[in-house]
Formats: sequence, C-alpha cells, structure tokens
Amino acid sequence: MKFFVFRSIRTQILTSTTLLIVALISATVAVWAKSESTLYREEKLNDAKIISNVLSYTYSNEFSEENWSQIRINLNLLMRENEEIVYVLISDSSQDHQIVAASPSELQNNYIPDVVPLNITETALKTDKSPHIIETFILRDIYFANKLRGKRGEQVMEVAADIRRISGKKLGKLRIGISLKKVNNAVTNAVNQALIVGFVGLNVGWICAYILAHQLSDPIRRLQISVAKIANGDLQHSANIYNRADEIGALAISVDEMSTALQVSFSRLQKTLESFEKFVPDKFVSVIAPEGIENIDVGIASTRKMTILFCDIRGYTSMSEAMTPMEIFLFLNDYLACMGKAIDESGGFIDKYIGDAIMALFDDEATDSALKAAILMQEVLELFNYDRSRKGLPIISVGIGIHRGTVVMGTVGFTNRMDSTVIGDAVNVASRIEGLTKQYECGILVTESVVKSLSHPESFALKLVDESVKVKGKDAPIAIYELQVSHG
Repeated sequence: MKFFVFRSIRTQILTSTTLLIVALISATVAVWAKSESTLYREEKLNDAKIISNVLSYTYSNEFSEENWSQIRINLNLLMRENEEIVYVLISDSSQDHQIVAASPSELQNNYIPDVVPLNITETALKTDKSPHIIETFILRDIYFANKLRGKRGEQVMEVAADIRRISGKKLGKLRIGISLKKVNNAVTNAVNQALIVGFVGLNVGWICAYILAHQLSDPIRRLQISVAKIANGDLQHSANIYNRADEIGALAISVDEMSTALQVSFSRLQKTLESFEKFVPDKFVSVIAPEGIENIDVGIASTRKMTILFCDIRGYTSMSEAMTPMEIFLFLNDYLACMGKAIDESGGFIDKYIGDAIMALFDDEATDSALKAAILMQEVLELFNYDRSRKGLPIISVGIGIHRGTVVMGTVGFTNRMDSTVIGDAVNVASRIEGLTKQYECGILVTESVVKSLSHPESFALKLVDESVKVKGKDAPIAIYELQVSHG
C-alpha cells in the first residue's frame, strides 16, 4: 500500500509546529508593531496638540490686527525648526476661509489647498472640535526652502485648531500637517526585529519538532499499515509493534484485540444484513434509512414518482379452498419465487406480498423496465404452468396492472413495531387497473401515464382498450392500454 509523504505523522508534526511558530511570530509582530505605532502616534499627537494650542493663542493678536507678514515669518521659522511639519495653513473665517498665511507660501490666497483630499479640508473647516486631528495623505510633492518636505502619497497627521479672541469669537482656522514618516520607520524597524527573533525561534522549533516526529512516525506508520490491512479484510493480521510501554504500544495491543472482535462482529453483521435485505429491498432502505439501518425510525418518508405494478392470481380463492394450508404455502412460495425473479431481473423490487398478490415498484425515469417485467412474468408463468400440468395440477392465470404516479415511501407503526410502506393515489389506481384485467379479459393493462413515460414505445405492442375509463376512487377518467405478449 502506498503512503504519501504529506500524509505522514512526521510531516503533520512539522507542519503544525511551523504553523504554530509562524502564528506566534505573526502575533508578536502585530502586537509589537501596534505597540510601537501607538507609542509614536501618541507622541506625535501630544506634540501636535501642544503646537496647535500654542500657535492658535499666539496668532490671535496678529490675526486680529491682520498682521499677516509677521504670521508668515513665524510660520517659516516654525517649518525650519521642525522638519516633521510638512505644511501650515491659516484661513480667515471672515473671508470664506481664504488661506491668508501658509508655509509653503504657494498655498496662500487659496480657499481649498491642493495638498490633501477635499473631504479633509471640509471636515477641518466645519468641525467645532478643537483641536481636530485626522490622518490623511499628501496629494502632491511639497517643497520648502527648495527641499522636498513631503512626497506624494506620504501619510500625515493633520491638526486643525480654532484661532479665537480672548472673548471666544472664532477668527480663523490653523491647520498643521505633521509627517508620519518616522512613525512608519519605527514600525518597520520593530517588525524587522520581531522577524529576526521569530526566524531564530522557527529554526530551533523546527529542529526539535523533526526529532520528535522521527521518533513517533516510524511505529505509527507500521501501525497504520496494520490497520489498513485489517480494514481491507485481513482480520487475521496483527500489529507488529513490540517493546514499547507507551501509548503507541498500548494502541498496538488494542488493534490486535480489535481485529479479533471485528472477526466475530463482522460475521454476525453480514448475516444480519443478508437477512434484512430479504425483507426490505436496497432501494427502500436508501429511503427509510438514509443514515444507516441502525437509525431507522417511524415517520421517515420521501415523495417520488414511481411506476407501480400489481399482479394477482385469478380465481385464487376458489382454488385455495380445495387445498390444504401446507399445499397453499408451498404453492405460493413456488409461484412468488418465479415471479419475484422476473421482477428483479427487470430492475424492479417487490414492496410487499398481499396474499397471492404482488406489489412491485420501479424507480426508473422511464416505464420500459416495468413493461419488460410484466412480459417476463407472463413468460415465466407459462413455464410454471407447464411444470404444474406435467404434475397433474391445475394451471393458473394472472392479471397485471401498471400505473405511474407520485407516491410516498416511508415507515409506519410505532417504536416497537414498524413497517415499510408505499402509499398514495397512484398505488390505488394501479390496484384498480389490475382488477380491470378481468373485466376486459386482458393479461396486462397499463395506464396512459405509463405509455407516455416510455423511452422506446416502439418496442412494445400496445393496444388502446378504453380511452375513458372511470376508476373507482378517481374522479377524472383515464385511458388504459393492453400490453400484448407474443407466445412463442
């Protein structure tokens, strides 16, 4: 038996260990990166709040006096002293938020700066929260003193604070963009350090896991081979695992005991299944016990469209009155055996015996098999009658009725006594059609639904007997056909 490497215990242990270590490394990197990011962001956040608060109060006087020149000089000094500041904007509320002072200076006199998304500007101008802090990104390269201060796409933290008089009147808005480059670099460094530590741990763990897997995989592989042989039917096989006092040795002993017990259980189970199949056909079991015979319960049912065949011996009552009970018993067994074989060979299965009557079902999409079964039943009946005539016994004739329709297959009864059954209007119609064979003196009668469901109607000799016959229990009349059998 071939075993693939990726299915071995060794590979599973190594894979599990690797995944565990990778998961730990990922968690460590995530926590470490989150911690570093939070730490640096809080630091930048505090710095931004301090700067915005100081500047908003500092510029309130100059703003009131419209001393824009001094404000612009101060902004340039601020940019030179703090390289992490990418831009500073001051807008005048009385002039529809026109930018009256900015660094870099090319942003002055604009209403909407082109360095950050529009929604960031709208939020900063509308919000009453001061200071208002939000993370965003730069839309274009920003230069200050002929040096690149911020690259397009770079993350920044924008702090927006109100500039107010001492009385509280709002004069304008101060907006400062602070680069998060150092924060991202710090996070990257933290991730790299965590990866180095994780790589070392991964190698150490992998080596230890390999040694452990090697010690476990060989005996388990031999045990797996033994179990596979037992599963394939070699119940005489025993596990060749010796000199082990651990769980694997105990498992080997259990496997040997299991093999012995399975021999006994399997023999009993096989006999039970063979006996059960004689009472309930396989196709019926698949419906009433979809989860196994051991899970059969009352009330399990399935609706499906099937072909129903009824067969009954004509004059059986008068014939049986002239026979002893044992003679009737032997006669029925011989008769039902040859009829049942014909049904089975045609792909049908017998649902039940009702005295001398037979109710058979065909689960095919087409009805050809049911008609073939009826023809074969008439043929084997000729042989059956031939043997009886040689013994000086009276011959018999049967009537067969076939109908196709929707039925319900399931179990009925109660917990301690249940039975499989098929019910539905189609069953009643099939029984009535069989009864009409006497009235129309036909051996086999089929309904229009059977004829319409034939895959190869040209293979059968069908003759319309009555295009509108009213069956007992059925309001609408139906057409019936005789299936003619050639006698060779």
